Amino acid sequence: MTTHAVIFAETPVRLWGLSSRQRLERILKKMKISSWLDDPAAAAAGDSVLLLRGDYLYDERLLHNLAKKPGTVLQTETEDGKKAVAAHVAAADAQRFLDSLQETPSGEALPSLAFETPQTLVTVYLHKLRKVEFPYLLPISEENRGELEKRLFTGSYKGVTDLVTKWLWPRPAQVATRFCALRGITPNQVTSLSLVLVVVAGLLFYHGLFALGLAAAWAMTFLDTVDGKLARVTVNSSTFGNLFDHAIDLISPPFWYLVWGLGLERLEIWQPGIPFSMKAAIWMIFVAYIAGRLVEGIFKQFLEFSGIFCWRPIDSYFRLITGRRNPNLILLTLGLLAGRPDLGLVAVALWTAVSSVFLVVRLIMGACQRLISGPLRSWLLDIDPEEQNPTLAQRCFTNK
Repeated sequence: MTTHAVIFAETPVRLWGLSSRQRLERILKKMKISSWLDDPAAAAAGDSVLLLRGDYLYDERLLHNLAKKPGTVLQTETEDGKKAVAAHVAAADAQRFLDSLQETPSGEALPSLAFETPQTLVTVYLHKLRKVEFPYLLPISEENRGELEKRLFTGSYKGVTDLVTKWLWPRPAQVATRFCALRGITPNQVTSLSLVLVVVAGLLFYHGLFALGLAAAWAMTFLDTVDGKLARVTVNSSTFGNLFDHAIDLISPPFWYLVWGLGLERLEIWQPGIPFSMKAAIWMIFVAYIAGRLVEGIFKQFLEFSGIFCWRPIDSYFRLITGRRNPNLILLTLGLLAGRPDLGLVAVALWTAVSSVFLVVRLIMGACQRLISGPLRSWLLDIDPEEQNPTLAQRCFTNK
């Protein structure tokens, strides 16, 4: 059986440079739906048809779940009551439902279907972005274009991440993302520029030009935010792009710390008051960094699929400052501002080690709890969408 798609009631309003048809086609293509019809009568008997109003903005999860549930009508609340916006129906019934959704009923009786709203069709937890995100189904108009674009952008952000990405980058990243989207700049092009900055920062660190190197490194972390947001708001992600981006994220931090240390050694900046050598600091960073990454992978694979930072609120709070790239760049920057780039590297070594010890302890605690009480469960899954007095953690890591 083939699932076809029919778009009707399209709007000329473009969001992040995309028409509603382009956005829907890209989303459905990711879902392996690539058959588009202008006339639902062209669908073969036994096939099914997705009928989608083009003047509404759909949460991607709605389309994913609607495609999995033939015989379903998706409704939304309006001032005049519930309004049918989309449906997944048998090919034989598609034209009659299309007429009904266009409010030009043919007079023929419609078969009984299940009626869903955004709240009943999907869950609020987004595993990939590690956050609670309430589903949306919103009318598109020129008047609310800015609000919808902002909604798409904020929806592209991870809920549990480091403090720089969470609170410093969003506003400038939105401006940069818009610049790229309107000029046809792709996420992979942004990621490629990030890779160039990784190398430039490394060369500058090696030659002892720490301030210029930090400027390049911070620019790279900013672009690392932009490429992901650009991919999501323009529905332009790819398996290669995802691997490319994650490989850079994984390799660049230890590479920077190594060449920072070599730069200190070249300039003979390492002062005798430090209780261990530069090489010992580098080894500490590498061992702790690898250990921390291994712990994260083991926890996600065997204990809780959302990951160690989503297990309990304390883990989500710790992710804000854990010894990863952005918090460690803060330590290097503070060390340089204090005139002691060597102490900046020492701080990175110690904080990376402390972070990894914390993660190992949490892994052991998680394993013990699983043995005693059964499978672990992320605290984000237990958030009540109707909660009127959310906790500080809920306000910090969700849209509440």
